Amino acid sequence: MIRISQMKLPVGHTREQLEKKIAKILKNPGCSFSYEIKKQSLDCRHKNDKIFVYTVDVKIRDEQKIARKVNNNNVMVTKEKVYQFPTPGDIPLLHLPVIIGSGPAGIFCGWYLARAGYRPLILERGEEADKRQKTVENFWKNGVLDPDSNVQFGEGGAGTFSDGKLNTLVKDPYGRNHEVLKRFVEAGAPNEILYQQKPHLGTDVLIGIVQKMRQDIEDMGGHFRFRSKVTDLHFTNGSLTEIEINGQEKIPAQVCVLAVGHSARDTFEMLHRRGVFMEPKSFAVGLRIEHPQSMINEDLYGEAENELLGAASYKVTHKCANGRGVYSFCMCPGGYVVNASSEPGKLAVNGMSYQARDSRNANSAMIVTVSPEDFPEKGPLGGVSFQRELERKAWELGEGKIPVQLFGDFCKNQPSVSLEEITPCMKGEYTLANVRSILPETVGNSIEEGVHSFGKRISGFDRNDALLSGVESRTSSPVRIVRDSDLLSNIEGIYPCGEGAGYAGGITSAAMDGIKIAEAISKKYRNF
Repeated sequence: MIRISQMKLPVGHTREQLEKKIAKILKNPGCSFSYEIKKQSLDCRHKNDKIFVYTVDVKIRDEQKIARKVNNNNVMVTKEKVYQFPTPGDIPLLHLPVIIGSGPAGIFCGWYLARAGYRPLILERGEEADKRQKTVENFWKNGVLDPDSNVQFGEGGAGTFSDGKLNTLVKDPYGRNHEVLKRFVEAGAPNEILYQQKPHLGTDVLIGIVQKMRQDIEDMGGHFRFRSKVTDLHFTNGSLTEIEINGQEKIPAQVCVLAVGHSARDTFEMLHRRGVFMEPKSFAVGLRIEHPQSMINEDLYGEAENELLGAASYKVTHKCANGRGVYSFCMCPGGYVVNASSEPGKLAVNGMSYQARDSRNANSAMIVTVSPEDFPEKGPLGGVSFQRELERKAWELGEGKIPVQLFGDFCKNQPSVSLEEITPCMKGEYTLANVRSILPETVGNSIEEGVHSFGKRISGFDRNDALLSGVESRTSSPVRIVRDSDLLSNIEGIYPCGEGAGYAGGITSAAMDGIKIAEAISKKYRNF
C-alpha cells in the first residue's frame, strides 16, 4: 500500500474533498483505489485557518510505479504490520488462569486468553458495570459509599468514570495499541478512535463497551465472578497454590494475574504481608481546576464554540523555582469533577466526561510530582500512607463533601465564602473551604506558581474565580509490584499487570499491558 502523510485539508472538508486530495497527490492515477485514515490531527496555530492533518494508507494497483512517479517524501510504499498472538507453550495448566480485577488490564488480558482457549476466571471485588453505575450515582446523590463498588472498583475499573482518554505515549513496535483500539470499536466504540489524535470514550459509552467485552469473553469460554474480593494468596515453596475469596472460599490456582488497579490498598497490604516484592513509586498529587469551556475554546480555537471540533483540550507543564514539576493531568473538556472516594472517612476527586463533552466547564488536575522522600513512612507502602493522609484531611475539611476554593483565595491561603462567575460542574456535593490547607506547603506553592505560569499561555487560566477542588491523589499507583523479564513476580505463577502494579498509566497502556501478560502466559503454558 501507499502511505501519504502530512495531507492537509480545511476543518469543514467533505469526504469527496478528501478523496480528491488523495487522487491529486497521487497525480490522478486513473484507476480506483481504497484508503484508510491512519491518523488525524488538528492544527490550530492559525485560528482563522484551522486544518486537519492526515496520514492515510491507500491500496491501489502498481503502487511502486505510482510512488516513483509522485516522487514525494510524504508518499511512500509501506507494508501493513499484522499483530501476532504467540502459540501456546509446553507446560500444562492444571487450573484455570485467574485474573484479579476487571479494569482495562484485566479485561484485555482475559479477552486474549479466552480467544486462545485458556478459559480464564476473572475475579472482581465490585459489581457489574450497570449495577455499579447505579451504586456510584447513589453515592454522588446520597453520600452512601460502597468500599468495594465505587468510582475506583467494579467492572471496567477506574477508567470507566473518567474522560476515557485512549491516547498513550507508550512505544508500540508490536501493534498492541492498534489491537486495543480495534477491540473497542468491535465492542461498540466509534470508528474514529482508530485515527484521531486524541481519541476518547465517555463514561456513558464505556459502560456498554465493557459489558460487550465481558459477553465476548464468556462466549469464548471465560468466566466472571463479581463481588469476589481476593483476600489472601497461598504459596508453597515459592509457587502459588491457592486464592482466597471474600475471606472464606479457597480455590486452587497455578497462574494469577494481578490487575488490581491503583487503589487496591488492602490488596497491596496483603501482598506485602505475603512477601510479594514491591517498592514505593513516585506519583503526583494536587487539585482539580475548573474554567468555563467557552474560555478554553476561545483561546485554543479562536471561537467560543465549534460544532465540528467539539470541546477544546489543553496540556500544560511548568518547572517550578523549587525544582518541582507541576502539570495538567486527565484534562476533561466539557466534563465534571467527581467524588472518587473508595475508603470511609477519606475523600479523593477525579475528572469525568460523557461522550458529548457538553458540560459548561473544562477541568483538569493540577498536580505536582512527589517521591518516596516525601512519604511519611518508609517501605513499599509509604505512598499509600501519604495518599490516605491527604484524603483524610480533605474529608474532614469538607465533612464528606468536595471542598472547593477560588484560585484568588487559594493564593491568599484563605477560605472561599462565595462563588463568582464560575459555578462547579460536579458529581457529588461540594462546600466552599480553604483547599490549600490540605496540601503540603511545597505542593501548594508549586500549584500557585504553575497556574500563574499557565495563565501566560492560556488567557484567563489564572483568573481569580477559577475553581480548585481536592484532593487529586489517585493519579497513578503508589507502588510497583516487581516483575522479572518473564513478567513474573518473585512468586512463581504471579503476574503483576497494569496500572495498579505500576506498569501503565491510563486505559490504553493498561490494556496493552494486559495483552502483554496474556502473551507471556501463552508462551509458557498449554491451553485447555
